[in-house]
Amino acid sequence: MSTIANKPQPPYYAVIFTSNRTEGDDGYNDMADTMLKLAMQQPGFLGVESARAEVGITVSYWADLHAIKQWKANADHLEAQQLGKEKWYSSYKTRISKVEFDYGM
Repeated sequence: MSTIANKPQPPYYAVIFTSNRTEGDDGYNDMADTMLKLAMQQPGFLGVESARAEVGITVSYWADLHAIKQWKANADHLEAQQLGKEKWYSSYKTRISKVEFDYGM
């Protein structure tokens, strides 16, 4: 994504996913596109921002912790998580934060 996500007034939640990729695509980009489209259909999804250089950072925004749990448990997302562990990421970390303030231009 190349835009900054518009979100409602805080509080809301951010899921911060940082990763190091393995070599090659091996279906990664197609799955990433599919997961974005699926996430956008999930109740409580507010937006996403993503960048990749040596380390990839994707921040997805959610209305509440329940919405995050529902997304994590989505069957298609579970499959993508497993493929990520098996072939797309050499390392990764997921962090969940409550956003208390949101300001900028």
